Amino acid sequence: MELINQHTKRIMEGCKERARAAGLSFTDESLEYVVTNRDLLELSPKVMIPTLYDYWVHDVEVLREKGKYELYPHNPYETVINTRPPISFYNDNNPDWLNVMIFYHVLAHIDFFQNNLYFRNTWDYDFTGQALSDKRVIAKLRAEKGRWVDYVIEFARGIDNLVDFHGDLADLFTPSGAECSSRLDYYFDVFLQAEKKVSVSDYIKEVGRYNDCLKEFGDQGEKTFFAEAELRYPELEAHFARTGDAQPTRKRDLLRYLLDNSEFLARDENVWMRSILEIVRKTSLFFQPQIRTKILNEGWASYWHERLFLQDDRIKGHEVDFARVHAGVTSMPRVGMNPYALGMRLFSHIEEQADKGRLSFAFQRLLDADQRKKFDTGSAAGHDFIFRVRENLCDYLFLKTYLDQEFLDRHKLFVAGKRLDQQRMVWQYYIKNRNAEEYQKMMLDSLYHPPVITIDQTKGIEGSLYLNHAFEGKQLVREYVANTLMGIEYLWGSPVYLETSEAEVVASSPYAPRQEEPRDEEITWQRVLYSMNEKILSKKKIE
Repeated sequence: MELINQHTKRIMEGCKERARAAGLSFTDESLEYVVTNRDLLELSPKVMIPTLYDYWVHDVEVLREKGKYELYPHNPYETVINTRPPISFYNDNNPDWLNVMIFYHVLAHIDFFQNNLYFRNTWDYDFTGQALSDKRVIAKLRAEKGRWVDYVIEFARGIDNLVDFHGDLADLFTPSGAECSSRLDYYFDVFLQAEKKVSVSDYIKEVGRYNDCLKEFGDQGEKTFFAEAELRYPELEAHFARTGDAQPTRKRDLLRYLLDNSEFLARDENVWMRSILEIVRKTSLFFQPQIRTKILNEGWASYWHERLFLQDDRIKGHEVDFARVHAGVTSMPRVGMNPYALGMRLFSHIEEQADKGRLSFAFQRLLDADQRKKFDTGSAAGHDFIFRVRENLCDYLFLKTYLDQEFLDRHKLFVAGKRLDQQRMVWQYYIKNRNAEEYQKMMLDSLYHPPVITIDQTKGIEGSLYLNHAFEGKQLVREYVANTLMGIEYLWGSPVYLETSEAEVVASSPYAPRQEEPRDEEITWQRVLYSMNEKILSKKKIE
């Protein structure tokens, strides 16, 4: 691995000038390295962070990727990491014209990292330096404690998706002195949602009423707001008094809760484990925004490498080569999802819609198909609009807001179903429908969405840890439950309970093979309680 030569660096600097002229925004400094395929295979398990701590799973991943490469040789073009300064890696056999295209792609990634608000928690420090410090801490602990270090890493990584990313992010955007009171937190987070289970529209009305009270009454706004709330809900004060301030503010951050409340980790002989949990949690929080913006990020980079490279005079003579490479990266599959392709086309769709003024209430009110096709206010606001989308959204909001029927019809997309061909005993894919809502749901279901698991201090025996899985239509993976709960029990030091929901499929005959995926009406959901006590797992149904 070595820095790119001066000739290639000049190409990169030229790309920076053109990218900034088009509106992209990023820091001046960047580091570019030339790497071999072997280097990329070894960096990939560490998410391309060379200084990330060592762990045996990384070695297993390297061996697996090397085996795959021997069967199916391939050349990754680039990868870029969100550090300060940004570091990018390039294959050592890329020609100059391909590097121009790739540099535009990388610069768009850097622009996204440094401007999308979901990455706000990564802006103030260099993760490679932090990772190197963490690596040295773990290496020192491994020399002292031996294999126990890897056990603790494995237990912590088993729950490293259960961090309160949005809670930490909200703290960064909360102005000093504007923190909400515990009473207000309880009212909006627990009382209205969990106890009263009000509708979304009523919840939003209450948020609006609170904001109106603050604007009109200033410092007395919250008091005025609760005066009316208590008239509507006389039991509010009694419920809040019973809950009190004892409830943890971060009931959805299991790693943080273990660090703050585990008596086992507080013992003098176990304090070293806390360092490992902090490192695993911090690393997870760093990568959370990348996981949640995959379609948006790759779509943004693909949109700009196409737009900028087609305007670059260095494409001359390589039009066919570019078309082949670009099509390979951004082709839309008939079944499945390509984040590069979907994101790029959705950005182009949004820009066109905004240019014609179609992202407006006036257009949404139109029901006549001919009028919708002819609607064009000539606002030409698309360029600025996609930059606001890049700044404020994640994948969920991106797809939920802009993946509409016009987009689906334009690209001839469809919802795929699956059924069993009993003669050949293979699964067949077929077109279920071309409905935008169904397609949107299919795409949203494919996104990263860790389970919502909260700590319930009112259940379980004294000293135990009771975890409540808020069921959202997707059950936990059963094969991981035992090992994960065993790790949590070790870190907590007492029995652990997990309340969740599991599916029971109603079949006509237990011996007849299914011809298609089970329908919703064929599934019943049963609430169950897992318990882990002294490494013994048990399960019972909750009536």
